[in-house]
Amino acid sequence: MDKMMDSPWVLRIIALFLACLLFFSVRTELSSTNKTTTNEQMEVIRDVPVDVFYDDDSLIVTGIPKTVNVTIKGPMQIVLRTKAVKDFSIFVDLNHLLMGEHNVKLQYENISDKLQVTLDPATIDVNIEEKVTQEFRVDPEMNNRLIDEGYILKGMTANPATVYVTGAKSAIESISYVKATVTGEQGLKQPFSQEAAVKVLDRDLNKLDVTIEPESVKVHVDIGEFSKELPITMNETGKVQDGITINKLTLDTTALRVYGRKSIIDVLTEILVDVDLSKITESKTYEFDVKLPEGATKVSEQKIKVKADITKVEEQTTTTPEDTSKTPEETTTTPEETEPTTITEEDVDS
Repeated sequence: MDKMMDSPWVLRIIALFLACLLFFSVRTELSSTNKTTTNEQMEVIRDVPVDVFYDDDSLIVTGIPKTVNVTIKGPMQIVLRTKAVKDFSIFVDLNHLLMGEHNVKLQYENISDKLQVTLDPATIDVNIEEKVTQEFRVDPEMNNRLIDEGYILKGMTANPATVYVTGAKSAIESISYVKATVTGEQGLKQPFSQEAAVKVLDRDLNKLDVTIEPESVKVHVDIGEFSKELPITMNETGKVQDGITINKLTLDTTALRVYGRKSIIDVLTEILVDVDLSKITESKTYEFDVKLPEGATKVSEQKIKVKADITKVEEQTTTTPEDTSKTPEETTTTPEETEPTTITEEDVDS
């Protein structure tokens, strides 16, 4: 026996056996560890919808997130199947709570008990309020910079003119603006209509979480040229014809509307009409051209009527009749031209 143990080959065989035994022992342990490790899996399922249970006919709940992230950990096969099928649900039940603020825990169902489940967020702050519906007038709006120079926004109308807004009582009470914003390209010149979404805002222009019925309205935008009404001033030209006296000239219209760029029209103070006096020959109504102010594009009337009241002065002529008899001076006989009469005694006796 001692001789056998002293043999180098025997020692080599024993060493080889022990080495093989140690190798298989370590391999089995590692295999067992890896098996355990590979069976454990963790996955994050994002944007899972949250279901809410409450009396939605008379109550409004705020503070509920639309989605949450769900982390599941456990056996690989169960984790992968849960993630693929997504047949579970995340919910919060508020039916047992009164109106007011509450901190509630999110719940889940239809997830295997073999999985560890973590919700993000796990708890939420909710506010349960009375549900209110109120009618509001819609105010259309548009950026005036979209309108071409020389044109103005004459007005906007929404159809329908009012909408019904439903939400929590506190939200309805904080409503300051109900707007329908119209958009368009730069350089607008013509009236147009456009469908616009309705926005409900508080006084700080924050959008409120409410329901709007209808959600959009049709907005008609009326765009026209810039204009201003100006008085008419007669500019008398020409010379009155001989024998005519103009007593009065009366304008049929005292003011006209002039169109053009605002920067030009704003500085105008009157519209001139040249009245040629040489053309006025009798009392009647005449038409004269309206002088277009420099820089203006048009006026409301191209001609203006002027009523004239005149007097004609007739020339007086004297006609001398034919002399058929002498004047008294010519028929009077002077004493020198009359022969004296001699009276005799016979004439006296007779």
